[in-house]
Amino acid sequence: MATLFSPSLLRDVSVPKGGSLARVRISLSYWWRHGRLPDLDAPRTFTEWVQWRKLNERSLVLAAMTDKIASKAMVVAQLGADWVVPTLWSGSEAPDTPPWPTPFVIKASHGCNQYAIVRDAKCDWPEVLARSRTWTNQHYGKWLDEWLYSKSRPGLIVEPFIGGGRAPPTDYKVYVFNGRAEVVQVHSNRLTEHRWVQYDRDWKRLSAGAEAAPPQTLAKMILAAEELGAGHDFLRVDFYDLPGQPVFGEFCLYPGSGLDPFDPVSLDDALGAKWTAARAELGKH
Repeated sequence: MATLFSPSLLRDVSVPKGGSLARVRISLSYWWRHGRLPDLDAPRTFTEWVQWRKLNERSLVLAAMTDKIASKAMVVAQLGADWVVPTLWSGSEAPDTPPWPTPFVIKASHGCNQYAIVRDAKCDWPEVLARSRTWTNQHYGKWLDEWLYSKSRPGLIVEPFIGGGRAPPTDYKVYVFNGRAEVVQVHSNRLTEHRWVQYDRDWKRLSAGAEAAPPQTLAKMILAAEELGAGHDFLRVDFYDLPGQPVFGEFCLYPGSGLDPFDPVSLDDALGAKWTAARAELGKH
């Protein structure tokens, strides 16, 4: 599938920022989830900074990171091909009969949380094919004012399933501020009892949630996340832990759309301070 982005041609351009209606929508959504209005002009907490990014970030470099095909190309260019899951196929419309070995994963290349695991092509594929067509019928992120997603053309990507047995692999989401990894958020049991918990880079627990052991490749994940996140005030870099070699999952620019409350709330303040400091270090105001 052709993509809007070529890593060798990426650059920032001047694009109009969010208007007054977007400010109202964002403020009301935030109030609904957090019980207070956000400060969109002088953000202090992490979740407020996410709202600020919705209104103000118009970088095509960041927009490219929302495209799963373009982002994989970026990671290969920086880290090497062994850091990404192989792409079996990409395109705008999946075929009526899937030619790929099972199990495999099909997902939208332009959004989040739009995926399906296909274990039996004959039984699973008709329903999955119909669902995939709903993913490509619209741009992702518009309803939450996540502008960066609007630059990715709707499409699909197919990859081999890399989990063990029937369970998807544990997901490690690394929060990076100006090239320094500060938090690792662990997501497990996505298909049954989805749980998550947050640790600092030294594996000190920061949030409520079930205990999780550090991945064997934690040090490699942190180094890779820091290389990929260098020069950005905030970037979340997601990985899966495979034996001896973690692999890249995706970049995230709007974790939880800034609408998921932190537990404890003090973590929202602490990460917001890191985002503020990172912008100051980079000379951004």
